[in-house]
Amino acid sequence: MRGTWRRGRVLLALRVRQGGRRVAEAFLPILTAAVAAAVAYFVSRHLLGHELPMFAPIAAWVCLGFSPDRQPRRVAELGAGATIGVALGEVLLGVVGSGAVQIAVVLLIAASVARFLDRGHLLTMQAGVQAVVIIAMPAAMIADGAVGRWADALVGAAIALLVAALLPGDLTRRPRRMTAAIVRDLASALGTLAQGLRTGDAQLAEDALAQLRGTQAALDSLDETLRSAQEVVAVNPALRKLRGTVAELSRTGMLADRAIRNARVVARRTVGAIEDGGASPQVGAEVDTIAVGLHALAGAIGAGDPPQHARSTLVRISADLVPVTHAEEGWRKQTLVSLLRSLVVDALQMTGMSSREAMSQMPEG
Repeated sequence: MRGTWRRGRVLLALRVRQGGRRVAEAFLPILTAAVAAAVAYFVSRHLLGHELPMFAPIAAWVCLGFSPDRQPRRVAELGAGATIGVALGEVLLGVVGSGAVQIAVVLLIAASVARFLDRGHLLTMQAGVQAVVIIAMPAAMIADGAVGRWADALVGAAIALLVAALLPGDLTRRPRRMTAAIVRDLASALGTLAQGLRTGDAQLAEDALAQLRGTQAALDSLDETLRSAQEVVAVNPALRKLRGTVAELSRTGMLADRAIRNARVVARRTVGAIEDGGASPQVGAEVDTIAVGLHALAGAIGAGDPPQHARSTLVRISADLVPVTHAEEGWRKQTLVSLLRSLVVDALQMTGMSSREAMSQMPEG
C-alpha cells in the first residue's frame, strides 16, 4: 500500500509538470484563436450586419484551436469543411426540413460530398458536424438566412487562414522545449533510480519506472509536433533553411524515445537486482552521473547550444561501464551495466555523435 501511494504521488507530480507545460505551450495559440474568433464575430455582426453570426467565431475556433501546429493546409481543410457543411445543411434544411431522419440524410450527403472534393479526413468531419448543427438548430436561432450563415462560416475560415499564414509560429523552438523536457524527465527518473540503487530501496526503482512510463504522452506529442514541422518545411519554400534543423530535431526526438525505452528496461531490471542482491552504491553512482549528463544535455537542447559539457560527462562515465568489474555483485548487476551502456550510446548520439562514434566510446568487457 505504501509503495502504491508513493507511485501515485510520483505520477501526480509528473502529470502536474506536464500539464503546466501544456498550458504554457497552448496559451498563446489559444489567445490568438480567441482573438480571431472575436474578430470574425465583429466582422459578421457589424460589417456584414448579421444578427446572430454564431458560425463566424465557431469556424475561426475550429480552424485554429489550441494547437501551435497550424499548417495552412490543415487550417484551410477545416475551414472548407465548416463552410461546405453549413452550405449543404442550409440547402437540405430547405428541402427536407429537420428531424432525426434528416440528420442521417444530411450526414450521408455532406460526408460523401466532402470525400469527393478532398481526401482530407478533417474536411469530411467538419462538413458533417456543421451540417448537423444547421439541421438541428432551433428555429428561433435562424435569423440571417442561408446565405448569412454560410457567409459567417466563410468569414471565420478566412480569418483563421489569415492568422495561420501571418503567424506560422516558431517551428523549432517548441520541439526543442518538448525534447528538452522529455530528456529532463528521463534524467530525473534516473536520479530516483540511482538513489534506489545506493540505498537498496526497490520502491524507489518502482517510482522511477512509473516516472518513465508517464512520459509516453509527451513522447507522442513530440512525435506529432515533429511530423507537423517536417510537413510545413517540406511544402513552404520560405522555410527551406529550417529543413536541416527540423531533421536534426527529429533525429534527437527519435533517440530520446529510444533512450526512454531503454531506461524503462533498466528500471525494471533494477527492481529485480535490488530485491535479489540489495544495494549497489557503485552502479548507483554511475547512474547518477548519467543523470547529470542528461540534465546538461536537456539544457543544451532547450537553448540550442552545443552540448559539449553533456558529451564530456557522458564520455567520461562510458569508460566506467564495464560489466566484468561488477562480477562480484552478481549477474543481475552486470546486466544492469550492460543495459546502461545502450542508454549512454543513445545519449551520446543525442549530443551529435554518429552511432559508430558513440559505440566506440564503450570500453570492451
